[in-house]
Amino acid sequence: MILLNGFTFPLNDPIPIFVIVLFIILLAPILLRKLRIPSIIGLILAGMAIGDHGFNLVAKGSIDLFGKAGLLYIMFLAGLELDMAEFKRNRHKSLIFGFFTFIIPLGLGFLLCYHFLHFNFMASLLVSSMFATHTLVAYPLASRMGITKNEGITITVRGTIITDTAVLLILDVITGSIEGELNQQFWLKLGISFTVFALIILVGFPLIGRWFFKKIKDDQTTHFIFVFAMVFLGALLAESAGVEGIIGAFLAGLALNQLIPHTSPLMNRIEFAGNALFIPFFLISVGMLVDLKVLLKGNEALIIAGTLTAMALSTKWIAAFITQKILRFSPTQRNVMFGLSTSHAAATIAVILIGYNMKIIDEHVLNGTIILILITCMVGSFVTANAGKKLAIVESAKIPDAINIQERILIPVIDTEKTDDL
Repeated sequence: MILLNGFTFPLNDPIPIFVIVLFIILLAPILLRKLRIPSIIGLILAGMAIGDHGFNLVAKGSIDLFGKAGLLYIMFLAGLELDMAEFKRNRHKSLIFGFFTFIIPLGLGFLLCYHFLHFNFMASLLVSSMFATHTLVAYPLASRMGITKNEGITITVRGTIITDTAVLLILDVITGSIEGELNQQFWLKLGISFTVFALIILVGFPLIGRWFFKKIKDDQTTHFIFVFAMVFLGALLAESAGVEGIIGAFLAGLALNQLIPHTSPLMNRIEFAGNALFIPFFLISVGMLVDLKVLLKGNEALIIAGTLTAMALSTKWIAAFITQKILRFSPTQRNVMFGLSTSHAAATIAVILIGYNMKIIDEHVLNGTIILILITCMVGSFVTANAGKKLAIVESAKIPDAINIQERILIPVIDTEKTDDL
C-alpha cells in the first residue's frame, strides 16, 4: 500500500479510478495511431500496467462492473449487426464455415492439450473450445473499406453465431460436470430451460420492442435506455436458465436486429456508447488479469503461451483454407476470412476465466491465453487490413461508377477510430 499526496494505492475511490481509466481510453488510441497498432492492444497493455500485477494503481475488482458490461455489449453488438436476411439466404455456406472454424480448432486443440501438454480431459476440452471462438475485432476495418457485402466476409460474420453458441454450450456442460450435476436431469433441465429462455428472447423481445418503439416515439434517450435494459435482461434470463450471460446478450442482439436499422441514430448511439466506454473498460479489465511475471517462472509458462498461440492461429487458417477450397473463394477472400476469425477476445476470456475460477486450469494457461489474445488481435487486424485493400479493389472494379477507389482503401493500416473494438 502506497501513500501519495493523500491517495492510497491501490485506489478504491471511484473518482480517481475513473480519471485514470478515462485518460487511458482517451490517450491510448491517439498514441497508438502513430504506431498503427489497434487500440485493443493498447487498452489491454494499459490494464496490465495499472493492475495489481503492474504498478498496482487500481484495486483488483474495482472496474469489474463496467468490464462485465463491456463483455455483454460486445456480444450484443455482434448479434445486432448481423444481416439476418442474408444469413437465411446463404445459411448453408455459413454452416460450412461455422462447422470447420469450430470443429478443427476444437479437435486439433484437444489432441494438443491432452497428448502434448498433458492436461486432463476437462482442461483439454475447455482450452480446445476456447480455440474455436473468435471475436470480430477487425470487422470495423472491413466496414471502412466497403467490403462487408462480400460473401467471404458475410459468412465469416454469420459463422460467429455457430462457433460462440456451440462453445458456450460446451462450457455449460463442463461446469455442470465439474459440479457433479452431469446426469439425465441435467440434460433435461438444460434443454428445457435453454429452449424457454431462447424463445422468450427471440419471440418476446421483438414483440416488446415493436410495441415500445411504436408507443414511445422521437425520444432517442429513452430508446437507448430501453435497448440497454434489454441487453442485461437477456443476460439475466440466460443465467437464470443455467447458461452464460453472454449467450443471452448475443440472442438479444439477434432479437432486436430487425427493429434497429444499421444507419439509424439509435444504432449510432448504441455503437458510440460501447466503443467509447463499455468495451474499453472490458479490455482494461482483461489486462488487469495478466501477470507477465508468470512467464519468467520457468519454461512451462513460455511453452504453454507459445503453443496456445500457434494452435489458435494455425487452426483458424486451416478452417479458412478448407472453406475457400469447398466454396471456391479467392485467396484474398480466404485471407480476409482468416483475419476476421483469428482474433480472440470476448468469448475466449469468458471461457478461460470460468475455467480458472473453477480451478480447471492454472495461471499458466490463463496468462498464456492473454498472450494469445494480444497476438491474435494484432495478427487479425493486420491481415484484414492488408487483404481487405486487395478485396476492395476487386469489389470496386465491379461497380461501373465507383467513387475514388483510393479514398476507400488507402487508409492507415489500423484506423483506431473505427476499430474500438468488437
